[in-house]
Amino acid sequence: MARFAQEGGLFTECMDFHKLVQVRDSCRKYDTRPVEKEKIDRILEACRLAPSACNSQPWKFVVVDEPGLRDQLAGTTVGPMLKFNRFCLQAPVMVALVAEPPSWLSKIGGKVKDKDFYLMDIGIVAEHLCLQAAELGLGSCMIGWFDEKKARQLLHIPSGKRIPLMISLGYPASDKQRKKIRKPMSEMVSYNRY
Repeated sequence: MARFAQEGGLFTECMDFHKLVQVRDSCRKYDTRPVEKEKIDRILEACRLAPSACNSQPWKFVVVDEPGLRDQLAGTTVGPMLKFNRFCLQAPVMVALVAEPPSWLSKIGGKVKDKDFYLMDIGIVAEHLCLQAAELGLGSCMIGWFDEKKARQLLHIPSGKRIPLMISLGYPASDKQRKKIRKPMSEMVSYNRY
């Protein structure tokens, strides 16, 4: 069933959320079609609206779609021995998610509670990116295994800043949806006690 979301005073049709989370998966085979700038902009707008601790918004996105640089950046995800990220070399777009300093309030709260709120925020905004991409018919995959030092050099990331995640983005090579293998609800949920 379609839902409607207000956008700029107009109502537009959106994918049902439950359907969206069923459709979104980690895409590991991409078509060669380029991703339209309008779609990238819409994805980034969904990211801009993501919540964060104390509204800190501790992120910056470096979108890489220039073929030569994209190939070099994708190359940082493929090690000499471990070849499991080779699909990044097919992706027309790579996005580096750079961690920016959190607000002082978020930083203090994190120290008091011994929690890295900014990393939770990075996870939230990354999923916003992937879900919006899925709604637009695009595939994505969050990448944590890459040569961060080399990626930082390629993208001229200032000293002291980290890239916790990269995300590959593009049109999936196939419309076939893989079966999601997840733990049963009984293994992951309890009420009132562990």
